[in-house]
Amino acid sequence: MNDTFEQISVIGFMKHNGGMEFRTISETEYQFKTKVQDIHLNPGGITHGGFIMSLMDSGMGTAAHRVLAKNARAATISFDVKFISASRTGDVLLGTAKVLRKTRSLVFMQGELRSGNQLIATAEGIWKVL
Repeated sequence: MNDTFEQISVIGFMKHNGGMEFRTISETEYQFKTKVQDIHLNPGGITHGGFIMSLMDSGMGTAAHRVLAKNARAATISFDVKFISASRTGDVLLGTAKVLRKTRSLVFMQGELRSGNQLIATAEGIWKVL
């Protein structure tokens, strides 16, 4: 287990959206996190569902890439999110990504997102190896 999170969003979409940190727990389990900022809120004052989906897709996608051969790439082909509760500005969102199965052409993932002990969302997805 790696106790240290690394900042992985140094360029691109997630950097533009506030950044994301990532760490390896085991060969099949990973964690990612970010802190909710005002730019992540919807008009109701809670974290926008689109941001939650993007964060989970990015964190789980990074985990999918970590189990592939060096320099191999993958793209999300299926992603299903269930929203459980809300988060707000200042909350630290901690996600867990688990590799359920890997084949030559697909990676099957499961994830959850929490703020402290509160479950915010769950997700399942499939990544196509390119």
